[in-house]
Amino acid sequence: MGRMTPEVLMGELSLMWQDIFNWASWTIVLVMLVIATRMSVRQRTPFFVFAVLAVGVGAFIEPLYDVAFDLWFNDVHNGQPGAMVSHFTAFGVIQPIWAISGYIILYAMACLYAGRMMYEGRVTTRILYLIWFAEIVASCIFEVIGTGVGMYTYYGPYVLRIWNYPLVIAFLEGTQVVLFTVVAVQWWRRVSSPLGLAGLFVIFPVTFLGANCGIGGPIVIALHLSEGLFSQQIVWFATILTIGLCGLAVYGASRFLPTEPVAHRQRIPESIMYPQTAEA
Repeated sequence: MGRMTPEVLMGELSLMWQDIFNWASWTIVLVMLVIATRMSVRQRTPFFVFAVLAVGVGAFIEPLYDVAFDLWFNDVHNGQPGAMVSHFTAFGVIQPIWAISGYIILYAMACLYAGRMMYEGRVTTRILYLIWFAEIVASCIFEVIGTGVGMYTYYGPYVLRIWNYPLVIAFLEGTQVVLFTVVAVQWWRRVSSPLGLAGLFVIFPVTFLGANCGIGGPIVIALHLSEGLFSQQIVWFATILTIGLCGLAVYGASRFLPTEPVAHRQRIPESIMYPQTAEA
């Protein structure tokens, strides 16, 4: 089972890599915001800007994720704590400011490159699975670097690691991207006002916790079983089960993909929806 050992607490933070993560990630976010603003103005909807901002605000629930998945951000350099550029601490886990930008890059990008296609009913099941695969690969690249250079660590007794990165996390993150994007677009198709689209700020934490603590429930429980029950065999089983549930969730999400443009949807006659009113 995962334990917060002194070795984890004293994990060395590279100041050079911290600067790279901070400057590179926030530069990408700035570019994303410019693109999202232009798309929102051109298409006369705040959807794209709200999607980016909703993920940024939702990043403040990261400490819940850290506790559930045994993640620790390194904060010690040359034996001295306080090396991290942080904005707050919760549950004893210090949060780096690049966590917000990292969230936006990973979880909001699909809304920008696939949101309009999905809204118009042009995203097929095959394309959705390609998005899922692309997001899994993107997650692996980002987090293999982050864990590999010592920015943070998953200290739990995971299996199927790539370098220091648990592969099951990549599947969960890719699945969350798919779920958030599909639900966000379906919300967009039904709500057009800026106030209504502000619902994206609620949709993100719901899909995030639903994916990671719901679909990821088996691996979370397996990592934290008591000493008398814990075994690596259970972690293996929970890992495979969680990955399978991710695939099932993406298949389920594909059943909710829009199949036609909003403007072309046939309106249901009021006599069918309200037969008693029509008879009267």
